[in-house]
Amino acid sequence: MSKRALQKGYPSDVNDEEWAFVAPYLCLLTEDCGQRVHSLREVFNGLRYLVRAGCPWRMIPHDLPPWEMIYQQSQRWIKAGVFETMTHDLRAVLRLLDGRHSQPSAVILDGRTVQSSPESGGRAGFDGHKKKRQQNSHCGGHPRPPARSARYSGQRANEQERDQVGVLAEAVQEVTGENVQVAFVDQGYTGERAEEAAAEHGIRLEVVKLAEAKKGFVLLLRRWVVERSSGWIARCRRLARDYERLPTTLVGLTWVFFAGLLLARFHL
Repeated sequence: MSKRALQKGYPSDVNDEEWAFVAPYLCLLTEDCGQRVHSLREVFNGLRYLVRAGCPWRMIPHDLPPWEMIYQQSQRWIKAGVFETMTHDLRAVLRLLDGRHSQPSAVILDGRTVQSSPESGGRAGFDGHKKKRQQNSHCGGHPRPPARSARYSGQRANEQERDQVGVLAEAVQEVTGENVQVAFVDQGYTGERAEEAAAEHGIRLEVVKLAEAKKGFVLLLRRWVVERSSGWIARCRRLARDYERLPTTLVGLTWVFFAGLLLARFHL
């Protein structure tokens, strides 16, 4: 464990139990490979630090491996899909430990607004309602804490949420083995076109809304789970805004967050 963890107790550093689980996913090369110079565990700690602290790559603390090494290895991991695979495996294990089926039969679909930056470039769109340039990312989770993301689908802020239903439904069924039957959504996903797109993949959309108008904050059944997930993501400063030049990096760092979230739940 690094001096940083011993002195300040940084939450980004994995403990021995967590590392025993994630190491097989991250070892793209054998441990005795001559090309490895820095500890793979410390490289992973550096990536988690970046996601949590939100600092630029070049401002990663010096007691971690060089930022170039962390960036290059992170891109290899993201390209190999290790964090996505890790998240899906953790989700299945946690459900089995709870005495449930390994794959959910229901999901929650919702869009999350991500403020744009100069790096996000053409991915951002103008949201006429909020009067700002931003993009939306969609996530699907099932109503059971902790919330899990099935797939993130980039969407410009000036595009309709219902237009993404087909892509999301296909992604959800792909990672759950065609096990999902119903998706809980808000009123942004209404319409025959959205229902037909979901039905093509065997999913029924169920719109969750208030029975009558109410003043102030009201907790909505089912949908609160995915709203909570969006709040958790926003606490990771690197994900609170789109700082990435590559959309694949933004998606990959989001998977890093969800893997860490489920990993903490796994060893409780």
